[in-house]
Amino acid sequence: MKQHTIKESFSFESKGLHTGLYIHATFSPAEPNTGIRICRTDLEGQPTYEAIADYVTATERGTVLEHGAWKVSTVEHALSALYAMGVDNCLISVDAPEMPILDGSAKFYIQAIEKVGLQEQDAEQNVYVVTEPIEYQSERGNKMLILPCDHYEAEVTITYPTGLLREQKAELHNLCDYKRELSLARTFCFVREIEPLLRMGLIKGGDLQNALVIYETPMSQEGLDYMTDKLGQPRLDATKLGYLSPLNYPNEPARHKLLDLIGDMSLCGYRICGKIVALRPGHTFNTQCCKQLRNKILAKKIEIKLILAYE
Repeated sequence: MKQHTIKESFSFESKGLHTGLYIHATFSPAEPNTGIRICRTDLEGQPTYEAIADYVTATERGTVLEHGAWKVSTVEHALSALYAMGVDNCLISVDAPEMPILDGSAKFYIQAIEKVGLQEQDAEQNVYVVTEPIEYQSERGNKMLILPCDHYEAEVTITYPTGLLREQKAELHNLCDYKRELSLARTFCFVREIEPLLRMGLIKGGDLQNALVIYETPMSQEGLDYMTDKLGQPRLDATKLGYLSPLNYPNEPARHKLLDLIGDMSLCGYRICGKIVALRPGHTFNTQCCKQLRNKILAKKIEIKLILAYE
């Protein structure tokens, strides 16, 4: 398969989920073998680095890439859309330390890529073909299995100790189905998480227009009023548990976790020909697995080069 870039540039303007800053981001065509690179246009010298697992430094509520003064957070939604649409090379220029959140999904990225179209390039894709099962596991019960498959597939299972979610699953059998099956799935959080996140200096730009908020643990009317006031949202009835906005999918939280997984695993820098199965995925575990996978791929390529050198 040949590499692809986008035919034309496109831009977005939206606030950042965590910084609350109003952010401008432009996606531009890039030369073959460029990969996905992110430029911080607001910094001196406009530093630009490739979006790869080597630069992951934080994963509290999104994936953060950092190298010296260069830092960009919440990159996973854009990377997920680019990967799913088959974009191998692209330059992303952003004027803040965070990508714009838009509506919390990948919908607008997919629409923009479809509108400008793809340009085939005179270079072969960098593909890693999974030939044997690869397993990763954490002490906290997160698991990932990467299996041989003749194309890209992924599935996730998420579990929470609440009556509303408990366990959800989501599957993607082909990247061609990404737009229909995953692109509308929004980032989500629980009402009980809002105050701790605000104390951490996060979700300054969060609201019901860019996140799916889940109210699953009863609290006082006064406490809920405080939360909605902090977010600048209308007050709600504290006796009514559930999702605070309509769902785009019955299992939207699980589908968003799958969307995130695709974006995080794209940081290995290669197209994966295999099936990824993840239990309780999250940015921390995803990127840890991705780093190990990237190291495995690079070690294998060095081994092949050494063998060829001695033949």
